[in-house]
Amino acid sequence: MKIKFAVLALVGIGAIGAFGAVGAHATLWAQEAKTSWDGIYTEEQAKRGEPLYSVHCASCHGPDLTGGEMAPGLTGGEFSANWNELSIGDLFERIRVSMPQNDPGSLTRQQNADVLSFMLARGSFPAGQTELATQTEVLKQIKFVSTKP
Repeated sequence: MKIKFAVLALVGIGAIGAFGAVGAHATLWAQEAKTSWDGIYTEEQAKRGEPLYSVHCASCHGPDLTGGEMAPGLTGGEFSANWNELSIGDLFERIRVSMPQNDPGSLTRQQNADVLSFMLARGSFPAGQTELATQTEVLKQIKFVSTKP
């Protein structure tokens, strides 16, 4: 009987430890989760993105990012509503695989990150100290949030 009690006690302690570790990991992840408001690009990166946008994007999306006859705006309420709560990685991939329309996928990952940084800057999202990553897996961890928390 004492052995059964000891085994049950050990199993219970192990379960509590496992759930505690999972809870601690989830809490740590929640603290590390970033949004578009957390300075996810640098001013320098946005500056590099501006001429790229002018050459590769402005003819369709407009020089002021408000859209054109056949392309949506890349700032403003409609854009924000369409991307709200999705990841920056989702937006990056959309740009990477389908833009520019006349030559999809022709820009490098770095150029796409620079253009996206320019879009974020024009959308009034704050710059930070670290450049926007070029790896989709990393960018999928950053949520696009349209209104400042």
